[in-house]
Amino acid sequence: MYATVASVSVVGLTAHPVQVEVDIADGLPVFTIVGLPDATVQEARERVKSAVRNAGFRFPAHRITVNLAPADLRKEGAFFDLPVAIGILKASGQLEAPLEGYVFLGELSLEGTLRPVHGVLPAVAGLAAADGTHTYVVPHQNVGELALLEGTRLLPSVGLSEVVQAIVEGPVILVVPAYHPPAGVVDSPLDFADVKGQATAKRAMEIAAAGGHNILLTGSPGSGKTMLAERLPGIMPPMMREEVLEVTTVYSAAGLLMDGQSMVEQRPFRHPHHTASSIAVIGGGATARPGEISLADRGVLFMDELPEFHRDVLEVLRQPLESGTVTISRVRQTLTYPAHFLLVAAMNPCPCGWYGDTTHPCICSASDVRRYRSRISGPLLDRFDMVLSIPRLQASELSELHAGETSAAIRERVTLARERARGVLEERGLRANADLSGPQVRKLVTLDRDAQAFLTMAVTRFSLSGRGYDKVLKVARTIADLDGAQRVRAEHISEALQYRSAGVTWDA
Repeated sequence: MYATVASVSVVGLTAHPVQVEVDIADGLPVFTIVGLPDATVQEARERVKSAVRNAGFRFPAHRITVNLAPADLRKEGAFFDLPVAIGILKASGQLEAPLEGYVFLGELSLEGTLRPVHGVLPAVAGLAAADGTHTYVVPHQNVGELALLEGTRLLPSVGLSEVVQAIVEGPVILVVPAYHPPAGVVDSPLDFADVKGQATAKRAMEIAAAGGHNILLTGSPGSGKTMLAERLPGIMPPMMREEVLEVTTVYSAAGLLMDGQSMVEQRPFRHPHHTASSIAVIGGGATARPGEISLADRGVLFMDELPEFHRDVLEVLRQPLESGTVTISRVRQTLTYPAHFLLVAAMNPCPCGWYGDTTHPCICSASDVRRYRSRISGPLLDRFDMVLSIPRLQASELSELHAGETSAAIRERVTLARERARGVLEERGLRANADLSGPQVRKLVTLDRDAQAFLTMAVTRFSLSGRGYDKVLKVARTIADLDGAQRVRAEHISEALQYRSAGVTWDA
């Protein structure tokens, strides 16, 4: 007695079709699963036995062999409980209806009910892109995240007995309707109106949000660096459908969709501690899970106390900052995750934190300051579009009762600037000015005569590298978009250079 059932395995974010083959033969009762199963898949034997019995079916007292093909693909997770159970019922003659066209995935409880599983979105999205005719039998708790896959045929189920009944009697298929992303951003309790003073810093954060520019904030303790960074997601434009799908796919694969959360519709904000390892930040481990930079995809990665991070953590950021992806290589597999994040880093100017402060004396020696700042390598520093020094607030600013500009007002300008740049960027598959490559910047960013002369002078005066030159043009283009200007003018170049040179001087 033999049966085969279609299922799927997810490796990284890639879906691989899996055929669950079940053979029931005469012999002593033995239940074996082969095909490179991990421990979770092996434990499915006990779950399936109890689930079949408690759902009202007979578990065959024969020799049962389950093969997960292809045999050379590692099978991980609880995806295979339901297809194994269905295969046993089919092979034992308890389910006679045809199974062609169905793809099964889901974890079974001991009483036969279905539990949600991680990675349903990348699993279904990958197979549906290749063949849109399948019907996917999934736990009903996972249906919400599949709302992004327009036109996909679903059979949401509560338990094993319900799945069998639906297949026998004729299922009620749910066809996913068109998804429309939220029109706005959910207001956060963290508002820029709470930030006192710091007009230059607020302007810099607005530019960073409008153009997707990486920014480094340096200043003494209590100057407001963390406060500014935490409010940055609130002024970024709403995510588009493709961005929601990309981010939700990562969170689904990582198992980080919270209870009751079907998708990630607000831009992520990740704030790893400076003791985090390179694997935690970049991704990896035994199962090559996505790291903080992938979990911050299309959102903000905030690295506070930047020099305190391990040197290897900082240096591995260089490639993802340029490419927007991270590739994790292991002996058996190579996985690629999205890592298109806006990096906001913060640091003190010296170990004690008071270098350059007019009130608190700095107790660090010149060599201490140089050693501290040298933890940030030149190549990494060059990847920040903007470097800004945050001054300590004066007493008059702290006692100011008038609330500042709200995040909603700033977000309106940021969204309008993105709309102005969208036409040119979308033709090249880009989202923000910071995504432009060097050749694209030189081709697409047009300067008037005064701006060109000013920039030529600045290249020599500030010793700009090729990357630094391109970044000044990108930031200037974003400032022009905020200003509603078609061409980049000299004042836009001047402001962009201010953010390039107003940060910490690396020679103490």
